[in-house]
Amino acid sequence: MTAPNPPRDEPLIPLDSTAQLMNDISSRLAGRLRLVSPTGRRRPAPPALVLVAHGSRDPRALDTVRALTDRVGQLRPGLALHLGHIELNEPLLPDTLTALGHTPAVLVPLLLGRGYHVKQDIPEMAAASPARTRVAAPLGPHPLLAQALHARLTESGWPLAMDGTTRRTSAVVLAAAGSRDPDSATDTHRTARLLATRLGVEVVPAFASAAGPTVPEALHTLAARGRHRVAVASYFTAPGRFATQCANQAPWIASAPLGAHEAMARLILHRYDQSLTTRSTAAA
Repeated sequence: MTAPNPPRDEPLIPLDSTAQLMNDISSRLAGRLRLVSPTGRRRPAPPALVLVAHGSRDPRALDTVRALTDRVGQLRPGLALHLGHIELNEPLLPDTLTALGHTPAVLVPLLLGRGYHVKQDIPEMAAASPARTRVAAPLGPHPLLAQALHARLTESGWPLAMDGTTRRTSAVVLAAAGSRDPDSATDTHRTARLLATRLGVEVVPAFASAAGPTVPEALHTLAARGRHRVAVASYFTAPGRFATQCANQAPWIASAPLGAHEAMARLILHRYDQSLTTRSTAAA
């Protein structure tokens, strides 16, 4: 469960470093160059990006996804951005797609793994709309999520360095929403491995509903292994009932949801770009 070195494609540089700044400048320049062909003529506008959020009764959730949308816009100026919710919040996804008319669009689910919403709800809503859409892959698993999780844990008090004794008694519970779809659990386990590699400690996935173990069960398992210094990593895009429930069960520290972290915005754009080269994602 513990790996000494992070993958080579996961730089440990801070997001505000010079290297990251240069990457951001390059990304913005590339976005502008996409609008111009080699002959100097202006190319057609790229498909719109529709961020698809789940929706929540917690008012903080809507504020969070709006902030995340703004952050995506900062990284890719000029890209048409829209927001749609599966349920509970407006605008609902069908209304967003109707407003797009026949405009080409890529739907990027703000969901962290495969499950019913990704496999059924979103494609069905897309197919029923007049918009010419394609559905991108969910956000997880991906090294950028491990990067964002690590940053949120550090913000909540996770140490920047550990000695051997502390490392052997520390661990993380990766608290996710849960799903009856086994692919969703598989994706969460993969993210747990990415985070374990990054942190160098054991990471155990746990679920708020529909799957096991629960957060208390995962904490009990870790305590039996001598891991008594356990943090809960909030594997949620935005605040909500499940995120609050899991955080309240933390025996030590609990991180904030992933929210509008820059790594999340970069991952959304990665899924958007990736979908444009994958024919099978076309929904209509």
